[in-house]
Amino acid sequence: MSEGLKTIIYPVSDLQAAKAVFTALLETDPYIDESYYVGYRVADQEIGLDPGGKGLGGPLPYSTVGDIEAALRSLLDAGAELQNDIKDVGGGTLIATVTDRDSNAIGLLQRV
Repeated sequence: MSEGLKTIIYPVSDLQAAKAVFTALLETDPYIDESYYVGYRVADQEIGLDPGGKGLGGPLPYSTVGDIEAALRSLLDAGAELQNDIKDVGGGTLIATVTDRDSNAIGLLQRV
């Protein structure tokens, strides 16, 4: 079962510049500040900056799910196309990405 779209990842080319903008926008410091990812938690939302996500083409929303394998299978059965299979990105977090028939990217995220 989905908990909703609680995570949005922005691909960035200049992590330090993006961090300055998002820190000002969100009026908080990041909870994680690494060379590979900067993350903010505001209320029940996570906003992430990904310097490695240049191919995304724009922000990517992630639906938080309890069982990423079941959720992925359900989306594929419904006609979505696999973009990135399930991957462990560290800290007990699994992600996967599909596209719908209109090429809209949909992210799945499970915290284990």
